[in-house]
Amino acid sequence: MSTRGWTLFAVLGLVWGIPYLLIRVAVGDVDPLVVAFGRTVIGAGLLLPLALRRRALRPALRAWPWLLAFAGAEIVGPWLLLGHAETQLTSATTGLLVAITPLLAIVIAAGVGIERLRRERAWGLIIGLAGVLALVGWDIDLSNLPAVGAVVLAALGYAIGPMIISRKLAGVPPIGVITAALIIASLVYAPGAAIVWPDAWTVESGVSIVLLGVICTGLAFVLFFSLIAETGPARATVITYINPAVAIALGAAILHEPISPGMLLGFPLVIAGSVLATRGGTRENRAPSVNAPALPQTEVVR
Repeated sequence: MSTRGWTLFAVLGLVWGIPYLLIRVAVGDVDPLVVAFGRTVIGAGLLLPLALRRRALRPALRAWPWLLAFAGAEIVGPWLLLGHAETQLTSATTGLLVAITPLLAIVIAAGVGIERLRRERAWGLIIGLAGVLALVGWDIDLSNLPAVGAVVLAALGYAIGPMIISRKLAGVPPIGVITAALIIASLVYAPGAAIVWPDAWTVESGVSIVLLGVICTGLAFVLFFSLIAETGPARATVITYINPAVAIALGAAILHEPISPGMLLGFPLVIAGSVLATRGGTRENRAPSVNAPALPQTEVVR
């Protein structure tokens, strides 16, 4: 990998590891719906000029049924669910739970006949599930199980979204799909956000939402496209396994969240399981996974 590729990889690993920290800070003062709305509006505003210049919106809008499905699975549902979950869970725990997305993607792909669940992948699923159970059983209070369920649902959306991209929107420019999906999400969030709009803002929540929109959404997608162009989609997918480590480290360093025994045991198991479960397969039929839209046949992160 070139120096530019490594630089993009390092920067993007950090950029897509900090949303959990910023969401945790923002939802401390602002309703999660407002946080999601602010992020989508800012991200859409930054990406819209690029999409218009490349004439990428019209092709995306032509495939509007699948565009709506993608926006719901990848943005509308997960961003709201994660915001609500982080009112109960630490940012580190949320980031680690989201790392099960590749495992869910493999299960879905096997279930619908896209991929065969070979022995290596089956072991990956078992190891990854053991990591989740270690984290949940060791660290999660029973009263927080609904929040855990919300994160799992978000991860499920992240697993489904890229499959829609690769199977139904493969010929559509990614920048057009992402920009249109962010606009759709903004419109969906807007009525509810207006109802719960805060009378006053803290500096911390306002800055967190701006950073989520500018850095973790607009800038992040531009960087990801550059990384794919520099290194190819296969190497770009490795970013998937860096984000949880960044989320855990930032949560401990900035929010003083504890690094618990469950995390120390669960993190390597989840990551090892994800690596095993997503190895192999051809470039054409490999099920995409994780957290944000990109080019077809790639894993993506948020």
